[in-house]
Amino acid sequence: MNKEMTKKQKNLLSVLVIIAFLVFVQVGSMSVSPSSGLSMLFTVIEKGAIYALVAVALNLLNGFTGLFSLGQAGFMLIGGYTYAVLTIPAAMRPNVYQYFDGGWIKFSIPEVLGNALGGVLGEAGFAIGEFIGILIPMLLAGLLAAAVAFLIGIPVLRLKSDYLAIATLGFAEIFRAFFQWNTLGPLTNGSNILRSFTTYNSPLFPIIVAGLCIAFIVMLINSSYGRAFKAIRDDEIAAEAMGVNLFKHKQWSFVISSFFAGIGGALLAMFQNSITSTPFTSNLTYELLLIVVIGGIGSITGSILGAFLFVACSEWWLRFLDMGGAFGLHFDFMRPGFRKVVFAIAIMMIVLFYRQGIMGTREFSWEGFFRFIKSIPGRIKNIPNKFKSLFKKHKKHTETVKEAQ
Repeated sequence: MNKEMTKKQKNLLSVLVIIAFLVFVQVGSMSVSPSSGLSMLFTVIEKGAIYALVAVALNLLNGFTGLFSLGQAGFMLIGGYTYAVLTIPAAMRPNVYQYFDGGWIKFSIPEVLGNALGGVLGEAGFAIGEFIGILIPMLLAGLLAAAVAFLIGIPVLRLKSDYLAIATLGFAEIFRAFFQWNTLGPLTNGSNILRSFTTYNSPLFPIIVAGLCIAFIVMLINSSYGRAFKAIRDDEIAAEAMGVNLFKHKQWSFVISSFFAGIGGALLAMFQNSITSTPFTSNLTYELLLIVVIGGIGSITGSILGAFLFVACSEWWLRFLDMGGAFGLHFDFMRPGFRKVVFAIAIMMIVLFYRQGIMGTREFSWEGFFRFIKSIPGRIKNIPNKFKSLFKKHKKHTETVKEAQ
């Protein structure tokens, strides 16, 4: 009975924390001025939620199935463009596709559904139709990314390790060049920017969508399919001997990961209010891979935590380092780009002290959270000892190298 009550208390506490967080984001974003420095907090939360979804999707592939893929940026590109193309209002298409005679597509899904339901239910029907008109293109964005992943997975997933990484990276670059191709300009606008498409009005939208998608991935990992993915990661030969269809499960993992990458690309397009293929380079994939490694390969909690830390450091906390100084002090060595140096050092420190990432393969639990809070003073006291241990290991390694020479 006590154990059951304890579980209920944990679930209740989790629900209360989630509700409090959502209320804080909604109220805070409405009350804080856009010019205020605190407004950056809500920008980081929005973008961090989107990056968390894509990082968790990548972790499903790399961390839980053991497939080293570098094509995530390409699938985000497909998702972002699919959403944008299907939601640009008809009246704005001549301006957006000004070099391609208004483009091939002459309708907008949110407009079509809004007008259809608005004629029946009035103003409320128009709002409902527009909301559904946002969800449907998002779903289509994920489905198109998944369909492309299914097709390229047929030849690519027969490769392993670095060869798989190179192949998926190559396909991602092909996608980017394909979307910039002027022959497809009436659809993708070529190398020009896509803008004026329908986007969300509340910062809660990307958070809730990302949260629901991550919850689905968690349930998948805890299912029989998830156990098959882990078996493939640990030992393919043993998994196959136990009756696991290797290619089928690899393809499912690849397709599902790409589906959520497409959803993430659509959310990122809405967050930016515009989209072009230029940012979807291999650098974006490396950033996502860095988030997964920092958080812990094989940890959903780690990917979420790593995403928010990465976005906060790159977009907010370290920005003052590019401005020449802080707190009224000026330093000549603080120049544009200096934050990247500090960020690289911070990543090196994380790798030194947390070699398996911040979370390793662990997941969040309230017991672990409270234990961590209690252990903070001891961890702070132990920092000098950790540095001494690192220096001793380095000195021993140097002596061993000298003796070998």
